[in-house]
Amino acid sequence: MTKLWNATPAGEPPGPTARTELRRHPERGSHDRAVIDAILDEAPICHVGFAGPGGQPYVVPTIHARVGDVLYLHGSPASRALRTLGAGVPACVTATILDGLVLARSAFNHSMNYRSVMVLGTMTPVEDPAEKDAAFRAIVEHVAAGRSLEARMPSPEESRKTLVVRIPVEEASAKLRTGPPKDDPKDMALPVWAGVLPLRLVALAPEPDPSLDLPLPVPPSVLGYGPARGSVGG
Repeated sequence: MTKLWNATPAGEPPGPTARTELRRHPERGSHDRAVIDAILDEAPICHVGFAGPGGQPYVVPTIHARVGDVLYLHGSPASRALRTLGAGVPACVTATILDGLVLARSAFNHSMNYRSVMVLGTMTPVEDPAEKDAAFRAIVEHVAAGRSLEARMPSPEESRKTLVVRIPVEEASAKLRTGPPKDDPKDMALPVWAGVLPLRLVALAPEPDPSLDLPLPVPPSVLGYGPARGSVGG
């Protein structure tokens, strides 16, 4: 598969650009490619921002998958968002993982612990059938690791009815917050509980489709579900 992330040698961080350099709380920022990839791989969904016809801004939630140096998105060819993105308009993809509520003594200093990534660039449609199939498999694997080995993958007709677009992970940055609240010195003696309420995505008991013909066992992709999703291609 074609490598699209060519700004710097493989394994090195892309470095900040004028658009990705963090100016507010720069200590929370990172351009480390490993950090960026890990967040993109774990976040279950992303949001894509772009300017539509007439300059109207849109932000659309969708499923993504990273394969090496590329992010893939997919949907119906009738989707206005994907058709607009595939035409080459500038796009911004963001992914966020919420790790906890940061409860300070003062309301002003409340915050959240989080990990986030912003990717800027231009999307292009995927035309090569082999790359499109690989993108489908990666997206299914992003949803539930191992699922592409259990479910029927798209037929040629279904593939033709699906639009897949890609954006290089080339101009990107991560931003993270960790740790306890940071109260002002004058508030430290207030009799108010302060701390962090950790949060995480937790899978509940599987609910079988009532229309299943047989009482099939729950597959490994469901039994082993967890927030640490892998990626294809490193």
